[in-house]
Amino acid sequence: MHVFKDRAEAGRELARALLGHRGEDLVVLGLPRGGVPVAFEVAMALEAPLDVIVVRKLGVPFQPELAMGALAEHDARVIDPRVVRLAGVSERELAAVEATERERLALRAATFRAARPAEPLEGRMAVVVDDGMATGSTARAACRAARAVGAARVILAVPVAAADTLRAFGDADEVVCLAAPESFIAVGRYYRDFSATDDSGVLQLLDAASRRAPTEHVEARPVDEDITISAGAAQLSGRLHLPSRGGVVVFAHGSGSSRHSPRNRAVARVLERAGLGTLLLDLLDPNEELDRSAVFDIGLLASRLRAATEWLRAGVAAGRDVGYFGASTGAAAALWAAAEPGAGVAAIVSRGGRPDLAGARLADLSAPTLLIVGGADRQVLGLNRDAAVQLRCPHRLDVIAGATHLFEEPGALEQVAALASEWFTRHLDHA
Repeated sequence: MHVFKDRAEAGRELARALLGHRGEDLVVLGLPRGGVPVAFEVAMALEAPLDVIVVRKLGVPFQPELAMGALAEHDARVIDPRVVRLAGVSERELAAVEATERERLALRAATFRAARPAEPLEGRMAVVVDDGMATGSTARAACRAARAVGAARVILAVPVAAADTLRAFGDADEVVCLAAPESFIAVGRYYRDFSATDDSGVLQLLDAASRRAPTEHVEARPVDEDITISAGAAQLSGRLHLPSRGGVVVFAHGSGSSRHSPRNRAVARVLERAGLGTLLLDLLDPNEELDRSAVFDIGLLASRLRAATEWLRAGVAAGRDVGYFGASTGAAAALWAAAEPGAGVAAIVSRGGRPDLAGARLADLSAPTLLIVGGADRQVLGLNRDAAVQLRCPHRLDVIAGATHLFEEPGALEQVAALASEWFTRHLDHA
């Protein structure tokens, strides 16, 4: 079952599925309240304005959580006659619920429109975003509302939806959904953190989006140079290759290795040919490398990886997806760092990794993770099989037949590079 850490993570994953629309004349419309944190991430990734479409569910009188329809701005209305019939709701009861919800809709709309007018939709693409779709009533009302004010094209984008609802949805020109389980119970079951979003939270996200108004995209200057990153008192050396656009993969080498590792450099060249950036990085300075306790201090190595990630995001790679490629103990550091709150890592590949050294943090990992192990590296293979059982994120374990820990056998490293390239190009934006 695909479970998202929270709405922000779901939004980032959804944004990657919508990147093909970046640069088009579009507006991202979040459904308050829960859809707005998802829509915020989509709007930022697509460099598009963020707005809301206010929708109110029409709940069955004796079971308010069950939708028998929905209302939206601009007089959009959806009624599900099947639910009305099965619940035995009379016309009078339906009218009473509708009158109450119209008042609430008007008040909610006034709250969100007090500081800024609605974003014009005439002739533009509307990307309607919610945190999930059960019966589809609110999504239908929102899509109809967008059309009512002149949207030329409507896309519905949701992280998760009931499969039967998705199949029957006909109110959008395109539907983007990451997971559509057949046995769907409730949207909240697909989030580890499904805490409520209040009106002030919605307004804060709208304000943040307006401060990051989209500008015309200008491709950055390609980079291919040696760099130095400060991490506290340490100065970390690295080699950065960055194309004008696309995600970047940070390499975390294992003990006894460095940014000059021929194996990691070989994998990096394959990723670069696929349009990805790479950062081959020493996580310890020369003095620290002489201290064996530092070499196996996974917490320290993970903090250095986070420092490098923050350096990238604050400068030359701002706005780009970041992935981690870790080998041996470096893989443990990558898993540890990516599991920290707010890490926002798009994907991880572990080559002959030691996931056991990341301990209980494996259960907190949300980034799609590929574990690559040699078939003849039996002890490490066992550790990775144990780790795969603990992972709750999307993951896969690939075993390269006959390969040992360093993948020195003919063709073994080439298989590693091909698997890593496929994984990262699937999960990271690439040039």
